[in-house]
Amino acid sequence: MERRPAPELAPTRSAGAERVPKASVPRWVWALPPVAVLAVVFLYPLALVVQESLAPGAYADVFASESFRDALVTTVWLAVASTAGCLVLGFVLAVVIAFVPFPGGKAVSKSIDVFLSFPSFLITLALLFLYGTVGVANGVWTDLTGDASGPFRFLSTPWGVVLAEITYFTPFVMRPLLAAFSQLETAQLEVASSLGARPLRIVRQVILPEALPALAAGGSLVLVMCLNEFGIVLFTGAKGVTTLPMLVYGKAILESDYAAACVVAVVNVALSVGLYVLYRGVSRRAGA
Repeated sequence: MERRPAPELAPTRSAGAERVPKASVPRWVWALPPVAVLAVVFLYPLALVVQESLAPGAYADVFASESFRDALVTTVWLAVASTAGCLVLGFVLAVVIAFVPFPGGKAVSKSIDVFLSFPSFLITLALLFLYGTVGVANGVWTDLTGDASGPFRFLSTPWGVVLAEITYFTPFVMRPLLAAFSQLETAQLEVASSLGARPLRIVRQVILPEALPALAAGGSLVLVMCLNEFGIVLFTGAKGVTTLPMLVYGKAILESDYAAACVVAVVNVALSVGLYVLYRGVSRRAGA
């Protein structure tokens, strides 16, 4: 019999070869919407402020004014004093919450996150109700002594602003500290205690070195926020206390000197951005 040649089989294509590659969208396209929103909401108004501050002689007039120099010094020393108080108080409270067992310790630790959501003027109002000229403390004093007024008037001084800022910003230091303390091995504390170390020595030689990165990160953040704080200074009604944000408000709203207000705002932004860069660097080293 005559053999017929076997029919040739058509080459088969794999499932992957049959798929038509889809046109992928470039990554930079996805960045356009957030960049556009950022430009409209933030960059464009900031550019207008910078442009207004470049009015002829605006920087020279503002830098030569005594009110600007006083506001700059007041802003810096209030921010530094408040940050120092937040670091000390936040460290002490964080050590007590993390290492001293007491009933309700976990509830107190969780309540810190709720405290962070409060607006700054709410804390200031609470202090005014307690220690204001017609507050609870002065009311109790006048009822007991019969005096016409009470002795508690420190809220209308720069130290009242410092107290209000320490009260409000201390949880911003405690939160990174508690996170750092949660990673600290308790075996180190037990070994130090078994060797006869006293609690203060344990805090100084074991706990404090572990807390330094978190203290630096929290302190940098608090310093930035204190430089830009407006509500606390306004609601305390401290006489003679003018910070850079208050000076911007006075120049723009009360005096209608928009060029001078923009100059002060640019200086305030420059200080804040510089400290924010420092904060990010410290936070990166601390692993935040």
